[in-house]
Amino acid sequence: MAKTISIGNVTFGGKTPFVLIAGLCVIENLRHTLDTALQLKMITGELEIPFCFKASYDKANRSSIKSYRGTGLKQGLDILKQVKEELRIPILTDVHSAQDVEQAARVADVIQIPAFLCRQTDLVLAAGKTGRIVNVKKGQFLAPWDVKNIIAKLESVGCDKILLTERGASFGYNNLVSDMRSLVIMRSFGYPVVFDATHSVQMPGGGGEFTKGQREFIAPLARAAIAVGIDSLFLEVHEDPERALSDGPNSIALDDLFPLLSQFKELDRCVKSLVE
Repeated sequence: MAKTISIGNVTFGGKTPFVLIAGLCVIENLRHTLDTALQLKMITGELEIPFCFKASYDKANRSSIKSYRGTGLKQGLDILKQVKEELRIPILTDVHSAQDVEQAARVADVIQIPAFLCRQTDLVLAAGKTGRIVNVKKGQFLAPWDVKNIIAKLESVGCDKILLTERGASFGYNNLVSDMRSLVIMRSFGYPVVFDATHSVQMPGGGGEFTKGQREFIAPLARAAIAVGIDSLFLEVHEDPERALSDGPNSIALDDLFPLLSQFKELDRCVKSLVE
């Protein structure tokens, strides 16, 4: 059984209910970020689902030079700090450079290593040294057992607060496939596992200069992962995905979230009641 890792009253692992990590692909502005976080807090509060808000201040790995990247480090962290202080919720953000890690860790409760960068040793070690929880997204190019090497890097600097995220593996050109065996394998390493249902339906570069996605498969894949047994579910949301500045095709509309989470919560309860 995976160890438990806590941020305040939010606990990942063991037989605890799944934690929802949800929010925007990228910060668009302060008001939009605050409004989205507030709606998510209200929805998860009503359903009694533990919640951690996520948003990126920079998306350094976009398909095209024309793609919107975000507000940048300083403004983005200022916005995330305001969300954290006003709404009193834990914050996750990703880092793309070892030089950004220390500043990000002053605000974020969870530092995320992007899938494309999960083997970047300096970045992984810098995140591990912060004392924060580190969420590692398994690269699309990695087998689940290869994650042991990333764990060893983090543990070498004393980090034992690790989350491991599955977000699909490359399957031909512009396509990803989610292998549910990966969740079982990674959880056997002793740390909580996360399933990223929205990035798992990406079609990277599928639009030429932009990423496409198959939003209709988010819910089925999320249900499958919960049935296998996960500690956290990762979702990107937007009030109007068609107008989102990044990853709209694989984001869930906020209006659709409540009924889906109701399903996921009941399935998670049933599955964990059966596990000894």
